[in-house]
Amino acid sequence: MRDLLVISTLLKVALIPSYRSTDFEVHRNWLAITHSLPLSQWYTEKTSEWTLDYPPFFAWFEKVLSFFGAMVDPAMVVVQNLNYQSQATVIFQRLSVIASELILYWALVRYVRAFGSKQVHWILAASIFLHPGLLIVDHMHFQYNGLLYGILIHSIVEAKRDNLLGSGILFAVLLNFKHIYLYLAPAYFVYLLKAYCFIPGRDGQSRIFSISRFLTLGLSVIAVFAISLGPFIYYDQIPALIGRLFPFTRGLCHAYWAPNFWALYAGADRFLILLAKRLHWSINESALSSMTRGFVGDTNFAVLPIIDASQTMIITVIVQLVVLQVLWRKPTFDHFQSSLTLCGFASYLFGWHVHEKAIMLVLIPYGLMAANSRLHLRVLIILSGAGICSLFPLLFQAAETPIKIGLTLLWFAAVIPSLAHSLHTPLKTLLCPLERGYLVGLVGLQVYTSVLHETLFGAHKLEFLPLLVTSIYCAIGIVYGWIVLMYHHLCSS
Repeated sequence: MRDLLVISTLLKVALIPSYRSTDFEVHRNWLAITHSLPLSQWYTEKTSEWTLDYPPFFAWFEKVLSFFGAMVDPAMVVVQNLNYQSQATVIFQRLSVIASELILYWALVRYVRAFGSKQVHWILAASIFLHPGLLIVDHMHFQYNGLLYGILIHSIVEAKRDNLLGSGILFAVLLNFKHIYLYLAPAYFVYLLKAYCFIPGRDGQSRIFSISRFLTLGLSVIAVFAISLGPFIYYDQIPALIGRLFPFTRGLCHAYWAPNFWALYAGADRFLILLAKRLHWSINESALSSMTRGFVGDTNFAVLPIIDASQTMIITVIVQLVVLQVLWRKPTFDHFQSSLTLCGFASYLFGWHVHEKAIMLVLIPYGLMAANSRLHLRVLIILSGAGICSLFPLLFQAAETPIKIGLTLLWFAAVIPSLAHSLHTPLKTLLCPLERGYLVGLVGLQVYTSVLHETLFGAHKLEFLPLLVTSIYCAIGIVYGWIVLMYHHLCSS
C-alpha cells in the first residue's frame, strides 16, 4: 500500500493544472468565510453566490485549512475576492485534497487488516484509492470526497470488528461533515438497533432489548450532534443552517440529468412528445423546453405526470424499507454492507434533485463487496462502466477527454482481471452477451459525445443532446445493476 500511496500522490500532483469547476471557488469562498468572519455569520454570509451549505464539522475543517491558506496567500481568505485563483491558491487547494485523502488511505489499510489481509482485499483497497470517479470528482472537478469516504470506511471497519458503538459514533461524525450521507442512515439505524441494542437472552436463542445499550448509543450520537451544532444554537444560527443544508427550491432533475430512474422518466417524456405531436394529443406546452435548457429549476413534463418532492421521498422510503426488512431479520455484517449500498442506491435512483456525482455513494461502498461472489463482480463491471462514464460530462473540455478515458481504461485493465483471478473465474465467461454488448455501447457513447455529435450537428446545435444520450444510456446500466443487486439481496433473506 505504501507504493500505491506514492504512485497515487504523483498522479494526483500531475493533475494539479487540470480543469477545475466552480466547486474550486466554492471551497475557496468557504475558506474565506470561516477564516474572516465570526461563527455567527458563517451560515448567513452571502457576498458570493456559493454560500456555505455543508454541516458544521466540514465548516471547521475549512477553518483549519484556512489558517494554512492565509500563510500561503492572504488574499485567498478575503471574502470579497470572488473567483480568486492565484497560482499559490490553486496549488494549496489541490494539495489540501491530496493530504485529506490520507484519511481514506488509513481507512483502507485498516479495512484490509480487519478482513484478514488477503490479496483480494488489497486489490479492492487499491481500486478504491485510485478510483477514476474520485480522481475525476476530487482531483479535477474539485471536491473532498476522499476524506468523507475515508470516515465512512472507518465506520464500516468498526462494524466489521464488532465495535458497533464506535461505528455509530463515526457515522454521526460523518453526517456532520456532509448531510448527503443521511441516505445511508436507515441502514445504520436498523443494524445498530438490532445488532447492538438487542443482546442474547439467557436461553441463548432469544434476544432481549437492552435499555442501557440503547441509551449509550443514543447519548453518544446526541453528544456528537451537540458538539457540532451547539455553538450555532448559541448564536441562533440553526434556522439559517437548516435552510442552507436543505434547499427545496430546486427541481426534480439537476441541469445534467443524473442517470437514475427520473432520467429514464424524463427521457420517456421527450419520446412521448414526438408521439403526441404525430397523434395530436394535448401536451403541456410550457414543458417543451424546460428539460433541455440545462438550467436548474422546476422540472415540468409535457405528457407524463409531474413529480413532486413528497412523491420521490415516499418511493425512496418504500424501496429502502424493502431492503431493510432483510437486515432486520438477519442483522449480519454482510447484510449490513448490502443494505448500506442499496439504501444509497435507492436515494440515488429515486431521490429529489440528485446530482450525477452522487453515484459515488453507490460505487464506493459497493466496491468493498465486489469480490464477494461472481455475481457481485459482474455487477461491479456494469455499475462502474455506467457510473464512471456518467461522470465524464463533468470534464467537458477536449483537453481532459484522453485523461478521463485513459484513467478509466487503466483502472478496468488493472482491477477487473485481478478480481476475476481471485474468484477463479475466466474473464471471458464473466459477462453474458447482453452485458458485453452494453459495455461496447459505452464505447460508442464516448465516440458519439466526443467526436460525432459536433461533426454531425456543429458546435452550437442540440448542445443538450450528448448529455441526454449519456444520461439515458448510463441510467439503463445503473438501473440494471440495481435490479440484479436487489434480487440477490432479497433472495439472501
